[in-house]
Parts: sequence; structure tokens; C-alpha cells
Amino acid sequence: MKKKILFLIPNLKHGGAEKVLVNLVNNLSQDKYDVTVQTLFDVGVHRGALRPHVRYIGGWKRQPRGMTVLMKLFSPKFLYKRVVKEKYDVVISYLEGPTARVVAGCPDKEIKKVCVLHTQFITDEVAKIGFRSMKEGAKCYASFDEIVACGKTVKEGFEQKFASKQEVKILYNVNETEQIVEKAKEEPKDVDFQGVNFCSAGKLIPVKAFDRLVRIHKRLLEDGYPHNVYIMGVGEEQAKLESLIKELSVEATFHLLGFKDNPYAYVSRCDAYVCSSLREGFSTATTEALVLGVPVVTTECSGMKEQLGDNDEYGIVTENSEEALYEGVKKLLANPELMAHYKQQAQERGKKFCRVETVRAFEEFVDNL
Repeated sequence: MKKKILFLIPNLKHGGAEKVLVNLVNNLSQDKYDVTVQTLFDVGVHRGALRPHVRYIGGWKRQPRGMTVLMKLFSPKFLYKRVVKEKYDVVISYLEGPTARVVAGCPDKEIKKVCVLHTQFITDEVAKIGFRSMKEGAKCYASFDEIVACGKTVKEGFEQKFASKQEVKILYNVNETEQIVEKAKEEPKDVDFQGVNFCSAGKLIPVKAFDRLVRIHKRLLEDGYPHNVYIMGVGEEQAKLESLIKELSVEATFHLLGFKDNPYAYVSRCDAYVCSSLREGFSTATTEALVLGVPVVTTECSGMKEQLGDNDEYGIVTENSEEALYEGVKKLLANPELMAHYKQQAQERGKKFCRVETVRAFEEFVDNL
């Protein structure tokens, strides 16, 4: 008998967690598992990337503002009965917050409940998103059979905020490594890469702090380091970023490319990948850059030292400030030999996150539930 597994996630929009969920379910054994992906809201570009053998159940057709608040009016048990209509062997909330609250309401003791965390809980406000309070969050998480984190700092943040006594396992995100390398061969038609080029990718939202990158770019140009920056992504901060780019007169060298179905064609042709985020879970984008052998400079946030080493062995991790990131990017621009060194190191580190190993680890975890 195949093990029947449900993955519940808010949506399949253009985020890192959404993308690696699709990577995971597409690669789980079809002989061993009957896999369903269900969303609370039937929206998102990654829906089309699910392979035919993965069953998809969409939720509400729109995701209006305030839905997270509205859902708190109902109990987890009520929400579970409203959302999940079938019986499964394993039900997995593939994000913390709202879907974790829903899955916590499962009344069937025979069903194994799992929560996969992707966010570093730095503050109580972040930790209790989706819950009525920290107390309710702690109660809901305690009801899970297993809590899984996508990285060490995500694990530590959860244990600290919820004083968790249960063991939190670490399972790294699944990346389609062979597919990434193959897609990187495609030639971009809208960019003619000249000189030194940096890139980044992600939703244009405050936590990604792309505004810091715009200001750093301006300073480096003034310091005599010509280069271009390419950002792939869409989001609520687009107008603000466009305004800042215009204000600093860097329209010719700082480019917002929008969402790209194949970001690897762009990343692979850049000299380095820069992450300016205030916080991350376990960055899919930086992992993919390593797979492509592209040097990474990043602020220190969840998962970065796991990827790049405690002492910058495989890339540069700076303090999480604009000034520190500026110095880190400047170090690469000023030292071509260092850039070449980190290119070699990125190629070596990328092997750690290969698809086969990460899928095997997840299947072993499910088999032992």
C-alpha cells in the first residue's frame, strides 16, 4: 500500500518555499507514495510546474488581504474539517503559521502530523503569525508528531521562541540540480551582459531589503567600481525601488527584470549573487547560485553559514547591515583573484545540495514516521 501524503501550503506563488515544495513532490517515489498538494488559495505561478502524477487541490480562488486575521476567528479543528476533506496517512504543513494552525486541528490520532518550518523566528511577532497568540502557537506546534526545519538557524529560532522540548529535525530543501544546470545554458534575449555583473532574486518585499542593494550599488559606482545589478522578481516594493533607482540616477546600471521563468540563464552569466535580506529561512536562490558555481555575498541570516561556512570558506557572509554588505561586495570587486577563488568554492559547495541526496533524506524521514 502506498503511503497517502497531503502537503498543505497557503499558495504556490513565486516564493522559495513554494518552489522547493514543487521540487520535492515532483521527485518523491511514485511507487511508495500517493502525493497530494493542497493550497488554501488557488493562486501562483508554480501550480503549472507540478508533474502529472502529483494531485493538486486548489483552495479559494482569490487571496484577499486580511484572510489570515479572518481565519483566526475559527478554531484549528473547525478549519481542518473545512479545508481537508479526505483521510491521509501523513498531513504536512509545508510552512509555519496559517497552515500549521489548520493541520494542528486534525482530530484523527492515526494521522501523522508534520510541520516544515522555513522562517527564522527572530521576534515574537514573526513567530506568532497565523496564530491568535504565542500561547496558541506553542500549543498547536506541540500537537505535531514531527517538526522539521530547513536549516540550523530556523531550528534554533523555533526552539528558542517556543521553548520546544521535542526534537526538531533538519531536512534541506530539494533543488532540481540537473535541471538548473541544463536551463542555465539557455541564452537570455533581453540582457546583453557586459563588464562585471551582480544579480539577486526574490519577491520585491521589505524583508528582502533590495533598497539597501540600490544604495550600495550607487556608492560602489562613486568609488570607481563599474558594474551592473540585475534583480529578478515582482512585488509590492516595485514602485518604491523604481523611485529610488531614479532618485540615485542609476537607471542605466541597476535593472529590475521582473519575474523570470528561467532565472538560471541570468544567474549563471553573472559574476556574483548578492543577498541583501533582513532575514531568510534557508535561501533557495543562494543554494541555486552555488549549484551554478556563482560566488555568493550575503548578509548573515538563517542558513547562510550552513551554506557558505562559518569562516567564509565557500562565500562571503557579512553582518546584517548595509555598511557590512557594502564592504563585502566591494571586497569582491576589488579582488578579481578572490572572485575566481569563490567561483571554484561555489562549484564544490553546490554538490552538497544535490537533488538525489535531499530527496532520499526526506523519503527516509517519511518512512520512519
